[in-house]
Amino acid sequence: MNQAELHRLLSLKSQNKKGGIPLTSLYEQRLATNLSLIKTQFFSLYTEKEHKAFFYTLLDKLESLFKDRPTELQKQDIARLNSGNWYQSEQMIGMQLYVDRFNKDINGLKEKIPYFEDLGVNFLHLMPITTRPTGENDGGYAVNSYHEIDPKYGTKKDFLAFSKKARENNMFLMLDFVVNHTSDEFIWAKKAKEGSQHHQNYYYTYSDRHIPDEFEKTLPEIFPQSAPGNFTYNAEMEKWVMTCFNTYQWDLNYRNPEVFIEMLGNLMSLANLGVDVIRFDALAFLWKKLGTSSQNLPEAHTLISLFRMCLQVIAPGVILLAEAIVAPRNIIKYFGEDTAEGNECEVAYNASLMALLWNSIATKKASLLVKSVTEIPEKPNDATWINYIRCHDDIGLGYEDDFVRVTGYDPSAHKQFILNYYCGKLEWSPAKGLLFMYNPKNGDGRITGSTASLLGLETALEQNNKSSIDYAITKILMMHGIILTYGGIPMIYAGDEIATLNDYSYEENEDHVNDNRWVNRPMQNWSVVSTLKKEKDSPSAIIFNELKHMIRLRKEQIVFADTNNLKVHSCPNEHIFVYQRTHENESIWVLSNFNEVTETLNISWLLSIGVHTGKNSIDLLTGKSFELIHNELPLKPYEQLWIKNISPS
Repeated sequence: MNQAELHRLLSLKSQNKKGGIPLTSLYEQRLATNLSLIKTQFFSLYTEKEHKAFFYTLLDKLESLFKDRPTELQKQDIARLNSGNWYQSEQMIGMQLYVDRFNKDINGLKEKIPYFEDLGVNFLHLMPITTRPTGENDGGYAVNSYHEIDPKYGTKKDFLAFSKKARENNMFLMLDFVVNHTSDEFIWAKKAKEGSQHHQNYYYTYSDRHIPDEFEKTLPEIFPQSAPGNFTYNAEMEKWVMTCFNTYQWDLNYRNPEVFIEMLGNLMSLANLGVDVIRFDALAFLWKKLGTSSQNLPEAHTLISLFRMCLQVIAPGVILLAEAIVAPRNIIKYFGEDTAEGNECEVAYNASLMALLWNSIATKKASLLVKSVTEIPEKPNDATWINYIRCHDDIGLGYEDDFVRVTGYDPSAHKQFILNYYCGKLEWSPAKGLLFMYNPKNGDGRITGSTASLLGLETALEQNNKSSIDYAITKILMMHGIILTYGGIPMIYAGDEIATLNDYSYEENEDHVNDNRWVNRPMQNWSVVSTLKKEKDSPSAIIFNELKHMIRLRKEQIVFADTNNLKVHSCPNEHIFVYQRTHENESIWVLSNFNEVTETLNISWLLSIGVHTGKNSIDLLTGKSFELIHNELPLKPYEQLWIKNISPS
């Protein structure tokens, strides 16, 4: 039993007592329950002999942070705790967006709540809205504050009003906690540059290149083109500072217990804005160690679990999302393993599924997808995924080389093929994407571009080819159909619901021109939205209305709640991806054809996995029973079926 389950049992038991138990008493109950784990984790990172005083400081911090949490949110914590794993519900539908690019500011966003409700979205991931440096700031991921709202978005009062409105409309909110680094304008960095040794110890700072050079032997480069290396010389300090991401983002030194305690306070300042889910940004990088890649280290997992245990004591209704874009076998570890199972993050990005879906589009085959997802260990029962096609970031190609070889490809050549397919190097490819951060040293690169452009809609519209336009629309819907049914929270990237194409205007912005990820960070096109009801045959209207239809179907089917009820079938047709979702005696099978020609499945195989045929099954997407031709089920190019057996009348 993980700690969340234990807190739920204790809370429910407390509610049964006459008059209930005061919120403060429930806090003390949670502290007593987690204290031994918190102590163990803390002293496994920070030796007890040297850091005992800091542990007592942490205990005082927990109490003060609980007292600072608004009563309304404390009550919501208990309600959320008692409601079970709300984040695994089939009702959850997410959207990721930039506030200013979606509709000006926080108040503009509040005006669009009816838009989200119309589509069926009830969970918003808002990209960073706190203060950041002017000019380059990595899209807000270089933070000057963890709780002050950047004036371009409005005020803290505006956001508190928005989060209250969201709660009233049963909407959930997620914000980023940039846990690995601050900007070089953050108050600690400013004091460090002014000469404060105390604050220089909040970062990795060195007076010469000896240790930095030792680190560089094993540290990978995150942005080899725009920010090569992992250290930046600061003339004010006359020291080298670790900057794994960009020169203006200083990595925090969690070997210093004061950093953890201070960052716990920053975490709670974010939670107290009324946030339900906190996205731990770049958490794989949290612990640095010479001679290693300083990614996915055991100490990083301990640190994350320590954050989680403390958060459960203060605000048990708030959950954590792991932004760990790492190899599939490493992603699963961020839910917690062994004695820590279920005691790290409740949610993680299903980055492997995302990358594998793009691979299947390019190869027109599902074989690598099936091999990869069936080899990943099962996640804990109380954890779930964020399933997504696209996000604000680039698309990495995190495939397991061994799996690539098993499916008949050379890993290096295959990666080059995928990059060529999406980045304009193959004349026959309909994809319009850009190559991001290509590293000639190892051939690694990533891909940028909007979903619609990567799936061929931009090319098809340029060619004014009706058949190609239809293919692109069908591909877009198929990809979304998978994330809506696969098992977890589907996260739609704002603009994808109306088939937004690449935005090349970033090339004219001096702050963005060197970062082509901005090609898939467009302004929301409200002119297009205003035409959805009039121009029902436009690609934007077709995609919006079909997505709306699929979202409604998802919410009607309890099998789509994530209870580890997913079974991926090894399909005899390598072009078709087949999986089954089950709840009690009810099942839905999702079939997706990744090929540009019609593919078929034999009736005997369908019967072997439990699918009834003919009039005994319906496709939920169309409401019709499907037809067999010569005892085979045909799937048109990029067609998807949601098959549900029906009882004979």
